[in-house]
Amino acid sequence: MQTATPTSRKAPRPRADALRNRERIVTAAREMFVEHGPEVPLDEIARRAGVGNATVYRNFPDRDALVREVVCSVLDRTGAAAERALTETGDAFEALERFAHISADERISALCPMVASTFDKNHPDLEAARERVERILETLMNRAKAAGQLRADVGVGDLMVAVAQLSRPPAGTPCFSADRFVHRHLQLFLDGLRAPARSALPGAAVTMEDLRQA
Repeated sequence: MQTATPTSRKAPRPRADALRNRERIVTAAREMFVEHGPEVPLDEIARRAGVGNATVYRNFPDRDALVREVVCSVLDRTGAAAERALTETGDAFEALERFAHISADERISALCPMVASTFDKNHPDLEAARERVERILETLMNRAKAAGQLRADVGVGDLMVAVAQLSRPPAGTPCFSADRFVHRHLQLFLDGLRAPARSALPGAAVTMEDLRQA
């Protein structure tokens, strides 16, 4: 008598409504982290997302998991925007500009402190998302330099510091009241990156490793 060999079963794919709920939670969390910081109550996030508390915890067992997903999603979107810009135009400097402006819209400056203070910044998911963005930016900057578009004395860290600082409103200023200035001032900075350089920069080009060690 032969025994039937058990067939392997694939894990069921999440339902479309479950994926939409997860996306709503991440979007609501990003908005509220920007407005109120990473300690905003999870039930408030659930309310803004239009889901129940149980749905939040079913997707994210703790606050760290939700914060990590928010940061990774922002990194993924900004990196993908830069790649799309390069594919659409073939212009590396334009792709850098697209990355910078979308990063400002994503409030990447408000999310940066969470990486340092809220959870394990060496988590594999976060490291993978961060490495993808760094790799994309290195490629874009090298191409722009080779094309004579980008001054030679700047690094990825210079770009990230400027995006974070220029998209962070002054202390005591309501976050969204300064929105109309962000892209104007960011573009002034980006124009200053263009070659030929008008002046010599003090110090050396800043790398992402320099920022991690700061």
